[in-house]
Amino acid sequence: MSGGVDSSVAAAKLVAEGHEVIGLMLRLWAEPDCRDNRCCAPESVEQARAVANQLGIPFYLLDYKKKFWDAVVEPFAQTYLAGETPNPCLTCNKKIRFGALLDEARALGGQKLVTGHYVRLEENAGQYLLKKGLDPLKDQSYVLYQLSQAQLAGCMFPLGALEKSQTRALAKEYKLEVASKPDSQDLCFVGSGGYRGFLERIHGGAWQVGDFVDSQGKILGRHRGLPFYTVGQRRGLGISSDQPLYVTRLDVKQNQVVLGGGEARYSTWISLKEMHFQQDPTAYLGHPIAARIRYNAPEHPALLTKGQQGEFRLDFLKPVLDATPGQGAVFYDQDLVIGGGIIKEVGR
Repeated sequence: MSGGVDSSVAAAKLVAEGHEVIGLMLRLWAEPDCRDNRCCAPESVEQARAVANQLGIPFYLLDYKKKFWDAVVEPFAQTYLAGETPNPCLTCNKKIRFGALLDEARALGGQKLVTGHYVRLEENAGQYLLKKGLDPLKDQSYVLYQLSQAQLAGCMFPLGALEKSQTRALAKEYKLEVASKPDSQDLCFVGSGGYRGFLERIHGGAWQVGDFVDSQGKILGRHRGLPFYTVGQRRGLGISSDQPLYVTRLDVKQNQVVLGGGEARYSTWISLKEMHFQQDPTAYLGHPIAARIRYNAPEHPALLTKGQQGEFRLDFLKPVLDATPGQGAVFYDQDLVIGGGIIKEVGR
């Protein structure tokens, strides 16, 4: 439970169906001034507790600050320091929500860990199939592609076949006070200044200034440090130019930020690391699949290939915009999640 409408409706649906339900909420590490975020606001805790009281279910607040720091926050910072752009939700879901929390739920005697994620789960011949949520605007399959079969076997997603409007209607039907509560931010632990301010406060001085260069290596100016830039960024560069300039690549070895015009933002292939498959990839090698290269991004038709050393690569049928090392690339066969990996290298 988070104190939001989705997890509250998920709990209410289970109670209405006659299940024995226990409400669990995580207290995660967060900067002191991020009170508006779901993982650290005292009012969110009170809202979740109030919903549990209204539903007549036990409610436990679990202190996961250190676990969250070790598994999510510090790796998030280190990935930025390494010149990549991470998605911490991928790690949080794999290691915290459906890792440590799933273990906790089982220790309490729970048969299923239930969340308000908008995904569908089907079982076929002993295999769990992870599918998109029916609401295309709320589908969260991208952030759950790394879950194992053992993790999926212990999960239930009662909102996967609903649209968000239906969830809010159910919240009103159940007379939940959170029925009109706005959706939460995704990056839940940083305070003022966003991730850049967070990095300065946590790891200030762990980077070096360097050069802005164009694709030919011509020096265009000086940058503050690689962690302050991400692929596709235009604002905050401090570079005068006759045409708009964007970050097209971070060169970690040379400590350079490569800039280019809008056409330089497009790429035709990406290589991948840290692969995880929900389905046997051999059935899809060399055949067109749909790929999503960041959360809530459009899908792109691509060919998945495997090299002689076991490395995977996606070749896009049309150039894609702002493919970014460190982000997840998730593959689909219509609404079925095939698997995915972390973007390692981008080719143009």
